[in-house]
Amino acid sequence: MVTGRIGDWCALFAERHQSGINFALLIISYILYLFIGAGIFSAIELPYEHELRQELKEARQDFLSNNTCVSDAHLEELLARALQASNYGVSVLGNATNRNWDFVSSLFFTSTVLTTTGYGHTVPLSDEGKAFCIFYSIVGIPVTLFFLSTIVERLMDLLSRRPVSYFHRLWAMSRSQLALIHATSLSIIIALFFLFIPAWIFLSLEKDWNFLESLYFCFISLTTIGLGDYVPGETHSMEDNPHPQLYRLAITVYLLLGLVFILVVLETCYELPQLKLLRRRFYKENVRELDSETTNIISRDQLSDQITESADHTHDQLPVISSVLEQADTLRQNGTSTPYTPASGTAANGELR
Repeated sequence: MVTGRIGDWCALFAERHQSGINFALLIISYILYLFIGAGIFSAIELPYEHELRQELKEARQDFLSNNTCVSDAHLEELLARALQASNYGVSVLGNATNRNWDFVSSLFFTSTVLTTTGYGHTVPLSDEGKAFCIFYSIVGIPVTLFFLSTIVERLMDLLSRRPVSYFHRLWAMSRSQLALIHATSLSIIIALFFLFIPAWIFLSLEKDWNFLESLYFCFISLTTIGLGDYVPGETHSMEDNPHPQLYRLAITVYLLLGLVFILVVLETCYELPQLKLLRRRFYKENVRELDSETTNIISRDQLSDQITESADHTHDQLPVISSVLEQADTLRQNGTSTPYTPASGTAANGELR
């Protein structure tokens, strides 16, 4: 008996707080996903890290043994300085050919800052540059988000909403199924033109990259992750790339266009009826009740406005009964002496009706 009551109470509690339970499960699932990802990355990358550390340690010992005139402290100081300069985007290798702060390189930097990609391979060196970067980002990032959302909204009508509506009328298919097919097709097309084809192009231009590294760079860049471990044009010599500025400018345009179309794909998937139905499972009940109540209020207001407009329109169409004095003046002006005969109440009421 007691067990049955507890079961009934648990069922009633779960029914009343279904959205809250779903939301708690979502949080737990996401945290678990983070832990699983951390464990997998640690298991994959930790052996490579140990191997690289060992190789560097052996290389350092070999250098010191072959160059007895160099002390370990001086080598440590040189390496620290080189690493610090590398963190600021200045490499000890090939400084004669690489420039990080000419106009095109600065344009590439501003695009990565405003789109929050942030490769980290080039950073402001001076205090003035760091302060301006803060101010520039505070103003520029919201403006960039507004700019991108405006472009994406226009493209959504052209690439998503209109095609779905057109084929829905043409084929008489279910709109939800048609939207899912369209989102899948659009995702494949965008992935082909902005991930796989550019990766193949970078494979032919970057001699040190394989296809996986090229695809990795495209994906990391267009999703604004921007780890900065792969940046095109960093290892080029003048013989390999005689037009480095044009190359960097083309990459900037590619990143901006690719980001726009990636956002179009994400927005198209976000508007899928299946995802909307899934999201409702995590909404609060009072929010859904409030939305329903607000919708009813708006509907009643609109109905009231329509009734009022209809009444005003009917009132405008009713015949206007002039006063006795106005009729008398009219008769005198016409020179007639026909006496005024008031309409009976029944007739007047009938006209009003």
